[in-house]
Amino acid sequence: MTAGGDPDAELLDRVFLARVVEPGDEVGGRWLREFGLGEVVRRLRDGAQPLPGVSGTRWGGLVARARRAEPERDLEVARCAGVRFVCPGDAEWPGQLDDLGDARPMGLWVRGRPSLRMWALRSVAVVGARACTEYGAHVAGTLASGLAELGWVVVSGGAYGIDGAAHRGALAAGGATVAVLACGVDRPYPRGHTALIHRIAEQGLVVGELPPGDHPTPSRFILRNRVIAALTRGTVVVEAACRSGSLVTARAAARLGRFTMGVPGPVTSGLSAGVHELLRGEAVLVTDAADVVELVGDMGELAPPRRGPVLPRDLLEQASRSVLAALPADRAAPADEIACGARTTLDDAIARLYELRALGYVERHGDGWKLTRQAVSSARSARGSC
Repeated sequence: MTAGGDPDAELLDRVFLARVVEPGDEVGGRWLREFGLGEVVRRLRDGAQPLPGVSGTRWGGLVARARRAEPERDLEVARCAGVRFVCPGDAEWPGQLDDLGDARPMGLWVRGRPSLRMWALRSVAVVGARACTEYGAHVAGTLASGLAELGWVVVSGGAYGIDGAAHRGALAAGGATVAVLACGVDRPYPRGHTALIHRIAEQGLVVGELPPGDHPTPSRFILRNRVIAALTRGTVVVEAACRSGSLVTARAAARLGRFTMGVPGPVTSGLSAGVHELLRGEAVLVTDAADVVELVGDMGELAPPRRGPVLPRDLLEQASRSVLAALPADRAAPADEIACGARTTLDDAIARLYELRALGYVERHGDGWKLTRQAVSSARSARGSC
């Protein structure tokens, strides 16, 4: 709220603007910055003195919408649906949304009990294609579940495909998730996700810029993505074609100085082509929740090192491994030949061979030494793990 103003009047004015001005309208944001909330509302209601930066036709359209706006009714409908309106400057307002500048929302309609500001402080966006593959859905669900188990809030757009898989993954882990909608939060969209969005509202938060009852449009989906990007510490794109809207979210995150991440997919899949393009540029490759947290988390939250399996022969001393490697795979060999191959003395080679026999790697064959079946299998496993 503006310092010294009437909180109730300012709330009504912002609810009024949320009905009149489209989400992400930077001209409207500039009006607020230059003229102040009260003056912008007064001129829109009066309609006589146009605000600068718009054509006469557009100004006429805004004035017509202003005449139909009923902020008191919007608030009452919201209250009946268990929805609150959070304004910039409120205790619950996430300050990182201010990074959007003139494109900052007029306010946000919030459905659910938790504090949006507190949840946004430790949140990650997981987004991607609506028509995703089984691979993409599996990765998104597993990634979201892992993030939830590590105490992170998963933010997505409530859509089919990757978004839905991410929300379900977080919910299945008993974690926190936020759905940012491109419509009124009292009117779940898509309809097929009605039950999911109701469940998110019960266990997490459903958020949107549009007033109760408003419907989505293609442009509103795109503009909604800037809120997802600004609200979170980073954005992970799981699957995306080259023209996917989720790439808009990732690029908005990059412009805002947030972390941009991508999960690689098959190079033959068109649904991973957009992610791969991101990875060639500003995005960082991630494969699981630990990779994501290493980027967006606090100092010291490092992903575990990636290693292949530890084989029994890896536990041998280097000198013993050298003697073992000097044995031919297809025949018995005398100790002096093995010593030569291992670049050691005969006495040392014999001592190592007896040690290796006790461990089951070699056996005596007359005057020679030969690899056991266990040693041959171990060598093949070592080659296969490279």
